[in-house]
Amino acid sequence: MWDIIYKFTTWASRLHDSILGINDAGGWYFDDKQLHFLVFGAIGMLLIFVLYPIFKFLANRGHTMVITWLYVFTVIMVLAFAVEIGQWYTGTGRMESSDIAYGICGFLVMFLVFALLRGLYHAIRSMVTRDNRKTKVYSKDEFYK
Repeated sequence: MWDIIYKFTTWASRLHDSILGINDAGGWYFDDKQLHFLVFGAIGMLLIFVLYPIFKFLANRGHTMVITWLYVFTVIMVLAFAVEIGQWYTGTGRMESSDIAYGICGFLVMFLVFALLRGLYHAIRSMVTRDNRKTKVYSKDEFYK
């Protein structure tokens, strides 16, 4: 088991170093906290887009976005802690609680933007479809069936 954890944390450390290298080579000057914000936010949103259709299919109705958000938020928290613990255990980085906070905040901010856009889409959609609905008038016999 420790072999798997060590391999994963080594891979995560290499990925972390690669992202830092891309950041430096690209002329961007994001610091480590900002990169945690962006990367974890992007991972969280990717999980939303992958898991939402699956949960929607399984739930078939109801509040599937809430279920998806709870699941992804949990995964993001576990992932943020795992990365920091992995950095501490392997000595490949510094274990900092602020990295965890920035990673989780990245997901929350990106999800908030998504939720606002989604809410706007649904509001416009309901206004457009409301005008096209016709009210059915039931006869007395149909009403009491």
